[in-house]
Amino acid sequence: MAGLGSLVVLPNCVRYVQVGCYSFFILFYLAMFQETSAATTLDQAALALGESTACDTSRRQFINHAGRGLLAAGIATALPLAAAEAADLGNEAALAPPTGPLDIKLPPLEAPTEPKAGPFPNPDAPDQRVGFAIVGLGHLTLAEILPAFGQAKHCKPVALVSGDPDKMAKAAKQYGIKPSSCYSYQNYDKLKDNPEVQVIYIVLPNSMHHEYTIRGAKAGKHILCEKPMANSVKECEEMIAACNKAGKKLMIAYRIQYEPLNRAAQKMVRDKTYGKTKLIQMMNCQNQAHDQQWRHKKALAGGGSLPDVGLYCLNTTRFLLGEEPTEVSAQIYSTPGDDRFKEIEENVSFTLRFPSGVIAQCMTGYGSFNNKSYAVHAETGTIKMDPAFPYKGLKQELVHAPNGKQMIEQPSNPDKQQFALEMDHMAECVRSNKTPYTPGEEGLQDQRIMEAIYQSAKENKPVKLTVGVGKTDAFRGTPPTEEEAA
Repeated sequence: MAGLGSLVVLPNCVRYVQVGCYSFFILFYLAMFQETSAATTLDQAALALGESTACDTSRRQFINHAGRGLLAAGIATALPLAAAEAADLGNEAALAPPTGPLDIKLPPLEAPTEPKAGPFPNPDAPDQRVGFAIVGLGHLTLAEILPAFGQAKHCKPVALVSGDPDKMAKAAKQYGIKPSSCYSYQNYDKLKDNPEVQVIYIVLPNSMHHEYTIRGAKAGKHILCEKPMANSVKECEEMIAACNKAGKKLMIAYRIQYEPLNRAAQKMVRDKTYGKTKLIQMMNCQNQAHDQQWRHKKALAGGGSLPDVGLYCLNTTRFLLGEEPTEVSAQIYSTPGDDRFKEIEENVSFTLRFPSGVIAQCMTGYGSFNNKSYAVHAETGTIKMDPAFPYKGLKQELVHAPNGKQMIEQPSNPDKQQFALEMDHMAECVRSNKTPYTPGEEGLQDQRIMEAIYQSAKENKPVKLTVGVGKTDAFRGTPPTEEEAA
């Protein structure tokens, strides 16, 4: 028996009936003789909800099953509740669709002294997200980028481009992409006729970035391009010019600049949390498979370990400091007789000098065991990231000695999906007409410095650099907001 003020859930004909103990007993007797009246009243409640009275048969079955009195007892309150609900439904239908994040907030479950879990994702409704076309269905796209849309807030995959129709058909089914939105490299330009596509994400071998960025811009789409930007300074400049001419945005996918722990490291460096930065050590090495993958072909890759993984050392150093180097010196070595390095370099060691006096020592390689780490050595402490560059599982250590006692702190890792963060930033830049934090000019500067690294190693002497020197974040655009990084 329902208690005073409780709710009983009925079939669709009546949504809610509030039952009071006293009303139940009084109306039970009356209902025995008033089935017809009760049924009529129930029809009125159904009509108030905008429902058909065609549920009359199930209603009468319910009366016989549950007791006529129970039904009648709630009619008096069912009608006003039904009318109120109908009014609410009408109001909801009249509401304009939301234009920003659907901010849902709940009271915290933990005491203020407990670690904070962070806000809810609060993603945009699907029809409000920026549509992306993904060009290239290799390991990075299938293992990281397409799955990342599941954690993205502001973007969605709406088209694919691939030279493998069978693989593309499977991926399209997996991610709900229409067959009509699947393209080959030959009909790639037809993306211009797809209004769902606002951004093209180019995930192709390095030598193809130039062509597909220019074609994509001519198709009237914004471009997100994987790093390295291209194989030469000239190509980078032409990509920027093409996007500027088309009035479209160009962003380079430097995911580390959007990752929370690396951004926290940048803030500590810029805020001089441990005093002035003096030295930086960067390392990004991995042991390549003995095969003929495109990364081992200079025509496709543009180089070996330097543009692929060494670029993280270069770009992250610039990102942390906000400075541009004034000089670079480098050495290159490849193991004789190793088929992987017939066309490309194996190991590169390079030193960057900055206007503030910081010296950064960077090493990268294609033939040694995995090591992706860095350390920033400042006056009163060291910021360590190990690992620093993988797609997930990053760890940070802060080593300092407050009050003369050495302490090692290990901040918790929010472990955000890095590709989701960078794609959401691009989506927000498109919607808000902002310059991306890592625009084409950022990729162009890295290409200039990499060419200087190769020159220094070839000539066995330092190479002076002048572009951007003396400016803070000379080639970066609008920083990601706290909401984008949450």
